[in-house]
This record gives sequence, C-alpha cells and structure tokens, in this order.
Amino acid sequence: MSTLLFLTGEAFVNLRRNALVATGAVLAVFVSLALAFGALVFNELVRINTLQWQRGDHIIVFLKDEGGPVAHDQLLQEINEYPEVENAWYLDKAGAYQEFSEMYSDQPALAATVTAADLPASIRVELKDISEYQAVQFRLVGHPLLRRLSVFSEGIERLLSLTGVLNSIGLGLVVVLGASAVVLIANTIRMAIYARREEIAIMKLVGAGNWFIRVPFIIEGATVGLLGAGLAAAAVFVSHGLLERIPTDILIRFQVDQSFLTSRTILILGFGVLAGFIGSSFGLRRFLRV
Repeated sequence: MSTLLFLTGEAFVNLRRNALVATGAVLAVFVSLALAFGALVFNELVRINTLQWQRGDHIIVFLKDEGGPVAHDQLLQEINEYPEVENAWYLDKAGAYQEFSEMYSDQPALAATVTAADLPASIRVELKDISEYQAVQFRLVGHPLLRRLSVFSEGIERLLSLTGVLNSIGLGLVVVLGASAVVLIANTIRMAIYARREEIAIMKLVGAGNWFIRVPFIIEGATVGLLGAGLAAAAVFVSHGLLERIPTDILIRFQVDQSFLTSRTILILGFGVLAGFIGSSFGLRRFLRV
C-alpha cells in the first residue's frame, strides 16, 4: 500500500514538473471528449426527434361510401390487428369536413363550395415503425372499400435516410475523437519520459523494477484523461442547461433525459481513464525499454 501511495505521489510530482505540457494535454483531451460527448448527445437528439416526427398519421385510407359505417368499422378493426399498426382511428364525413374547413380557413370561398357529403370518410393509421409502411400498403391495395390510399412514403424514406446518415456521422465522430484523445495522452507521456530520461536511466541502474518505473506514468496518463473527461462532461452539462431554456413548443426538441446524461457522463469519465491508460502504455512501450 505504501508503495502504491509513493508511486501515486510520483505521478503527481511529474504532473507538477510538466505542468504546462500536462495542462495542454488536459485541454486537448477536454476538446476531443467534449466533441465526442456532444456527438453522443446529438445522436440521442436525432433519435428523440425522429420518434417525435414519426408520431401521427402515416397512412390515410380514403373509403368508398358502399357498406356505410358498419363495413368501415369492420375494416378499422382489421387494420388495428395488423402487427405493424400502433393505432388506427376512423374519421367520418363530418370530421373530414371539419378538418377541410380548418385547413382552408383562410380561403372561405373555396370552403363554401364543398359540403360534408362531398368528402370521403377515412381511416388514419399510425405505424409502430414507419419503415414498415409498405407491408400495410400491400395489404390494403385492392380492398373493395378502398377509394384511395395516401402514404407519406417519400417523407418517410427521407426521414429514415437522414436519420441513418446523421447517426453514422455522430458515431464516426465519437470513434475519431476518442482515438485522438488516446494519441494526445500518448504524446504527453512520451514527452514526460523524455524529460526524465536521465532519472529513469539511474533508476534502472540501481535495479528498479519495470512496474516501479511504469506505474507513475500510467497514473499520470489516467489522471490527464480523467481531468479532460471531467471538464468535457461539465461543458456538456452546462450546454444542455442552456438548451433546456429553448421553448418546448417548437418543432425540434433540444432536451435529453437526465438519465441519458448521467449514464453517458460515467461512460465518458471511464473512457477518459481508459484512454489515459492506453495512451500511457503506448508511450511507455515505444520510449521506455525496460
């Protein structure tokens, strides 16, 4: 235990000796991990907003008048039993007319030319997963009650494509920035080893073991990684607090759950320590032949 405390003390002595280099490394790791953390938050915001935009009417089934409400209700029950369907509901002619009137409230002359009898009843369908719209569309095409099928396929495809691209970009940034943090710490440890090369040579001559020499540098790297990660987490929390002030009644949501931030903070802190350990190991392997 006393040996570990001594080696830890040596690590902090090294940090004080190379305060300028260590500070630069901490700030560089901070920038890398802050951007990586920001990319994780960005991916979560994309996921949340995608789910939010997915809610609503994905398919509108316009119905013929034949069969009346009874036949329409049977089809509604059938659609609600589809495994892809989250919810389906019926809009009669009166409801369709009210919707039409609200949509064209700024054009009263146009609204006056249409009556409830002119508009078809419809079934509005909300899907569990918008990517499965084709399965529902396939079942409904050719149904005797179907007048017309309106599927927001183009918008759905664009949304899915955009979501995939944004997620890929975010994950790519996390990988690249995480790797850059490891490289930065490795360079810091190499510089620290170079600055103490004569002292290390003396320690080797008097019989100091491999780990006795290595451990202070590993602790130094882990400390740099932890400090940089801590600053990154603090910056993201502050930024998220500012985003929470944006009104929630706009189209895009800028807030993520607190549990997400907490879990990702633990992940970033752990990665900071791990990056320090890995970076130190690389620096030691190349520049410290013991």
